[in-house]
Amino acid sequence: MKEKKEITIYDIAQKLNLSSATISRALNDNPAINKDTRKRVQSTAKELGYRHNAFASSLRKQATHTIGVLVHELNSNFITSVLAGIEKVTTAAGFDILIAHSSESIEKETANASNLYHKRVDGLIASLSFETTNLDHFKPYINKGIPVVFFDRVEENFDSPKVIIDNYKAGYQATQHLIEQGCKKIVLVTASLKRNVYFQRHRGYKDALYDNSLKEEKVVTIKGLNEQSGREAALQVIKMKPLPDGIFVTNDFTAAVCIQTFKEYGIRIPEDIAVVGFNNDVVSKIVEPQLTTINYPGMEIGENAARSLIGHIKGDLNMTQIQTIIVKSELIIRDSSLKKKTK
Repeated sequence: MKEKKEITIYDIAQKLNLSSATISRALNDNPAINKDTRKRVQSTAKELGYRHNAFASSLRKQATHTIGVLVHELNSNFITSVLAGIEKVTTAAGFDILIAHSSESIEKETANASNLYHKRVDGLIASLSFETTNLDHFKPYINKGIPVVFFDRVEENFDSPKVIIDNYKAGYQATQHLIEQGCKKIVLVTASLKRNVYFQRHRGYKDALYDNSLKEEKVVTIKGLNEQSGREAALQVIKMKPLPDGIFVTNDFTAAVCIQTFKEYGIRIPEDIAVVGFNNDVVSKIVEPQLTTINYPGMEIGENAARSLIGHIKGDLNMTQIQTIIVKSELIIRDSSLKKKTK
């Protein structure tokens, strides 16, 4: 089947016996063109099947009204809520978004950063992979004056806007809560300590133990945020002698897998091991017993990241002067950690 020719403003101009300049202004609803003429042009354009070439227009204006979003995974309730927050703000501001994910791979992160750059995005919102050790692949953006805002997993010494929570404080709160429940041997299950989020949560865990004159236990490091990694972590904990009486897991999915595995081995939660997770994902309310966790407000993180980026794109001084936005998190106490049942 022969492909139909793309309708242009020149076709509309010929049909209505008007200049192409008049057609262009009418399609853009320019008040300099008579209202009736605008209506006639827009009606004819619709009738002929004319499509506005936004890409060509954006190239002329040196802006695409498109924002790139680069995340480390997509199958996470936290990331889904962050994306919802980003989309809410960008849509209201007239921006489209292009989403890419690294699958925790530095090679894929580098390739996606380059791809989004060549798609001429006006700005980038990014969260780093487990493997990322330097940010050279973001330098083309910086050199070109294209703003980049990092969220969640950031490089703290990189001179770029960031949206985070106080991970140190959250790690301290989670560990302190277990101590207050009577736990003496508390194990941390976490991901790569190269990443700021896990490094800072580990610092909080260590300092809470130190402040309560407790010994730091062996840190169990998971290789990924999947079921197998969670089960392997739980089995490492089960083999410890004596068995820990508390465990702080730095993401909810892994914590839920740990709880399931512990129960398979006859370990009671929280009587034998009290468990605290992180993120307040949906799974924290589904697992039995329900999981004590740190609420990490993804929607709010996404909204703040998008507002910051759009502010930088538009040169808003109120936004460009803010380098780090810290969003409030909180400890949500549920049955998985309550060794001391409240009356």
